[in-house]
Amino acid sequence: MPITELLEQNCKMYGNDICLVEINPEVKDRRRVTWKEYELIEPSHAPYYRREITWNVFNEKANRFANLLLSRGITKGDKVAILLMNCLEWLPIYFGILKTGALAVPLNFRYSSSEIEYCLDLSESDILIFGPEFIGRVEEIADRISTNRLLFYFGDNCPSFAEDYNVLTADCSSISPNITLTDRDDAAIYFSSGTTGFPKAILHNHESLMHSCKVEQNHHGQSRNDVFLCIPPLYHTGAKMHWFGSLLSGSKAVLLKGTKPEYILDAVSKEKCTIVWLLVPWAQDILEALDSGRLKIEDYELSQWRLMHIGAQPVPPSLIRHWKDYFPNHAYDTNYGLSESIGPGAVHLGVENIHKVGAIGVPGYGWEAKIINPDGSPVKQGDVGELCVKGPGVMTCYYNDEAATQEVLKDGWLLTGDMARQDEDGFIYLVDRKKDVIISGGENLYPVQIEDFIRTHNAVHDVAVIGLPDKRLGEIAAAIIELKPGTTCTEEEMNLFCTGLPRYKRPRKIMFDDIPRNPTGKIEKPVLRERYQVHRLVETEINA
Repeated sequence: MPITELLEQNCKMYGNDICLVEINPEVKDRRRVTWKEYELIEPSHAPYYRREITWNVFNEKANRFANLLLSRGITKGDKVAILLMNCLEWLPIYFGILKTGALAVPLNFRYSSSEIEYCLDLSESDILIFGPEFIGRVEEIADRISTNRLLFYFGDNCPSFAEDYNVLTADCSSISPNITLTDRDDAAIYFSSGTTGFPKAILHNHESLMHSCKVEQNHHGQSRNDVFLCIPPLYHTGAKMHWFGSLLSGSKAVLLKGTKPEYILDAVSKEKCTIVWLLVPWAQDILEALDSGRLKIEDYELSQWRLMHIGAQPVPPSLIRHWKDYFPNHAYDTNYGLSESIGPGAVHLGVENIHKVGAIGVPGYGWEAKIINPDGSPVKQGDVGELCVKGPGVMTCYYNDEAATQEVLKDGWLLTGDMARQDEDGFIYLVDRKKDVIISGGENLYPVQIEDFIRTHNAVHDVAVIGLPDKRLGEIAAAIIELKPGTTCTEEEMNLFCTGLPRYKRPRKIMFDDIPRNPTGKIEKPVLRERYQVHRLVETEINA
């Protein structure tokens, strides 16, 4: 069943119920309102920017955009790109595209002008809809990209080189266009994170999207009574596919703009959120705010919060143990996936398996997994190899890139590029990205293992371990460490702490710096390699 039918069903069953809330804590007055006081306030009078829509309004907005697209000649198989920050209109726009039979093409809000142009060309997008944050970037390339596509603008003060979405959709019909769709029809193109160069275009069909709905609800049991707090960017498969559990259950979701700990706890408290998906840095920030006393749990109503889950990157076991100190009643899950496997859930820990924290888990609902040697044969139990997954959520292909597709799709199996091992109980542990493995003096070093150890130091806020060139060993492990605010630690002290690691795993170089992460929480190791390999090469030449 195409995913658009779920929206139609929700309208019939829950049409007047609130489905989406948008909150921007940065736009507010200076009143400090407790959660108890908040319960007495009408939502429209909230002391910060807050909007909400019902399932009926959601569907009407989607239909208006769909009918606008059809009036401009968009047909089945065409592509419409979305370049918007999270907002109440993001998902209705996405579904409006799907309702026409066209493909939705979400773009990363961090893309430069050249990357926007590259992705529009690679995906062969016919229309770009963009928001006010991107006027400057789009204007730089408007002359080139507007020669073969339409530019729609969502927001106030439409620039001269685009058409006004609000004006255009106002006169469009709010009735569904009723385009016939099948599970096998192409639905969306997502882009890889692009941390190793220009991103690849990942093609998914409607079966993939629908399977992600089923996976999410099967893993986390969303019901009509749940409220999902969505913080990550909607262009990414992770945020949207977790929201698909709300779509399938007809439950409410809250789009929160901002990641400060007080914003998150405030939203959970005041909107009665029951499920929150966090990235590692945000969870760390919450714990540090509680540890320091800057925030106090008793200032919030959190008793209804039943599930905290994390994905997008390896999760330090020490973080979850500390989390349970503050939130002992929380169910916890780790979700593993790639945009090529329609985001989270290809492997997941499972809320009943917190005793296995540190593992990414077992194959998710409807998924298979295996770990292989370079020649494609299965590894021995306990050995490290490349993780492969198979299921209805595997991408169709890398769009317009047959060679790259053939590299990662083998007989229906997706080669993830992640190195993993499996324990005697069948639980899979992520060891590292294949390209991040450091070979030092013939030994394979897996940065995640070293990072997990260093994170247990009380002064460490974040850490990234990378390989740096070395004349004698080929590569050495270097740890870039970001300290918690107000703490100190010297290189000598950290080297002493690392004597707790086996000698060959100890980082040979310690550096203190900020750790760059992308919007989905992944450490941008290519940025660090470029920054520090230059220093290392200069240092080597001076010492030679």
